[in-house]
Amino acid sequence: MRNAAKITATVLTAAALATGVSACASSSGSGSAGQSADGPLVVAASPTPHAKILDYVRDHLAAKAGLKLEVKEFSDYVLPNTATQNGDVGANFFQHKPYLDDFNKKNHTDIVPVVDVELEPLGLYSHKVKSLKDIKDGATIAVPNDTTNEGRALKLLADNGLLTLKPGAGTGATPADVAGNPKHLKFKELEAAALPRSLDDVEAGVINGNYALGDNLNPAKDALVLEKAQGNPYANFLAVKNGNQNDPRVKKLAQLLNSPEVKQYIEQTFKGAVVPAFGKPAA
Repeated sequence: MRNAAKITATVLTAAALATGVSACASSSGSGSAGQSADGPLVVAASPTPHAKILDYVRDHLAAKAGLKLEVKEFSDYVLPNTATQNGDVGANFFQHKPYLDDFNKKNHTDIVPVVDVELEPLGLYSHKVKSLKDIKDGATIAVPNDTTNEGRALKLLADNGLLTLKPGAGTGATPADVAGNPKHLKFKELEAAALPRSLDDVEAGVINGNYALGDNLNPAKDALVLEKAQGNPYANFLAVKNGNQNDPRVKKLAQLLNSPEVKQYIEQTFKGAVVPAFGKPAA
């Protein structure tokens, strides 16, 4: 049985409201399960594939490396960073650099990447059409509503000829940056976790790889189009609050996450829906 702690959004929200108490204790590096130097390293993660990869490390590699590892599953993209900043957990594994940069800027946090681990290609999915050419004029496309993933989703649509973006539109692109829209597409902006459930209500949706996998969608087989992995800046990494990079537990986990065993596990388990992307995070 998995012993990763599954935390509901309701409980997490309550916990977030209580961080004023916990932050004082954790900021010094003591009194927190995430920061206690002689305790286990507690890592916040999205369920799939991040928690699954961490579970593999915990169950097969950590003990031999002298690492005590606990995994807490979060179902959104905000609370893992909040918990890391407050010291309620010691690290997180769920995000890419453009998202973290945007989060730090908006929330005045100082979370930093440690090591890249994997890439989940973003894909366009549909319950109603089988190919891009079948998308109807005036169709509604669901896209993630967080800044960087929305821009990434629109770039995927642009790269596949469904629209064009204004010159200079980058990772923060929104529907307002659409310059050409030959199919007169409409856009429904939703939280990333809700996108798989939206497919019955829209023509198609651009879904993050982890949420696609969590809803039994196979990116390699089910996506109408899929991001290319080569040269992709959206690798997901292990991250910590700035200053904790040299925690021996974090260093051990970083080494294990970039090990040959984890590479083999990712390739055999996810079969191209998640791909290894080891190394130093982008500047």
